[in-house]
Amino acid sequence: MKNQTRRNFIKLSALSTGFLGLSAHGVFAQDEIQKRIAGLSETPQAIGNSAIGLKYDPIKQVRIGVIGVGNRGYGHVKNINSLQPNAKIVAIADVRESRAKRALELLNKLNKKKQSIDLYFGDEEIWRDMVKRDDIDLIVVVTPPTEHAHMAVYAMEQGKHVVSEVPIALTIQESWDIINTAEKTQRHCMMLENCCYGEEELWVLNMVKNNVFGSLTHAEGGYIHSLLQKLFVKSDDPATSAYYKQWRLRLHAEMHGNLYPTHGLGPIANYMDIGNGDRFDYLVSMDSSEESLHQYATQSSPDNDFYNQKNFSHGDMNSSMIKTAKGRSILLQHDVVSPRPYSRINALSGSKAYHEGYPSRLSLYDEGLGHDWLNEEKFKEMQEKYEHPIWHKMKEDAQEQGGHGGMDYIMFYRLIQNLNNGYPMDMNVYNGVDWSVILPLTKLSVELGSIPIKFPDFTRGNWKEERELGFFQNI
Repeated sequence: MKNQTRRNFIKLSALSTGFLGLSAHGVFAQDEIQKRIAGLSETPQAIGNSAIGLKYDPIKQVRIGVIGVGNRGYGHVKNINSLQPNAKIVAIADVRESRAKRALELLNKLNKKKQSIDLYFGDEEIWRDMVKRDDIDLIVVVTPPTEHAHMAVYAMEQGKHVVSEVPIALTIQESWDIINTAEKTQRHCMMLENCCYGEEELWVLNMVKNNVFGSLTHAEGGYIHSLLQKLFVKSDDPATSAYYKQWRLRLHAEMHGNLYPTHGLGPIANYMDIGNGDRFDYLVSMDSSEESLHQYATQSSPDNDFYNQKNFSHGDMNSSMIKTAKGRSILLQHDVVSPRPYSRINALSGSKAYHEGYPSRLSLYDEGLGHDWLNEEKFKEMQEKYEHPIWHKMKEDAQEQGGHGGMDYIMFYRLIQNLNNGYPMDMNVYNGVDWSVILPLTKLSVELGSIPIKFPDFTRGNWKEERELGFFQNI
């Protein structure tokens, strides 16, 4: 039985030998593979100072260059434009000329006059010319995830602050490259995790900070979103909502694990003070069988790159369990191909209260011993009592500007406010890589038979210090 277990482990390991730096043609002892896995969580020597609490000189008007104005970037242009004169878009880069010009037309329409904005398009590397300019303070990266890390690193090397769409990195090496560059250059590098600014999420966070939940023990989050048809769309028509070069479907074809973890995990990390007194310690991950993608592929057009494909790597559902240094547990799920209504789950359990989202419900131990959800009257009372001060202050503006219920607008409002005043960001560079490194770690765990994988400590031990979250400062 022992030999059989060892053979199974080595067979599974063949999937990940390249990731571990081992030749796929050899047979390796189990202890050598375990040694390589352990090495992934080792902390390299710092080449700069910590970026926790990083402050920079106030920027009266933040001059912005945007890379990527397709689906998501187009919306960001609208939100940024609404923050004038505190922020101003001065340049836009997109490999597609049609997308760059469409964004400019939007700005002309919103401002009711022709805008003096430089456009960069027509070449995969043209964005570098924009980033080199000396009249830009902040680069906004809104490209496919495969480009996020090296664009962020290059922007910081050119002296720019940078914010990036999710996830900010796809590999452990990319994560360390971002951390090392941020520490060396002392430039802000924030991942644009908009769900951390959701009205429900900030309400729950405010209850956590006011001890409504008592001692936290467990949380559940995820990204459940039926995107099956959209994944296969292949179009460069600006009017069509499509993923550029089908990047999202390509990840499903190539990778196991949780491919989009940060929407569900970011708010939970804030509830649990990850990086500010607790940290992710290790995870285990597994994929379900893959059924939906290969079945849908038979219905796609014959000119689609994925027509009739049968060997998608990613299962329909990925489930991952995370253990924190303080012993808390987190269940994180990812499923974008099943016919399930949208949910980020947003469940949080403590010794005094339990919350569950979609729809939002709350149970308190001192109300019926937690046997039932609060009635509508009591629930509304709790909502009003613990409404987060950001939403209390900005709700009307958020509802007017929109963007996922207003949280996109609030995210950019806070970003620009902090840069205008020289405050630290609400979320720092360590948060972004902590939440994004789920991708390579879950991939490895799945491919090695759902074994535990340790997290790197990107803070180099500084997570142990308890700090107040940026979401409660300088409001």
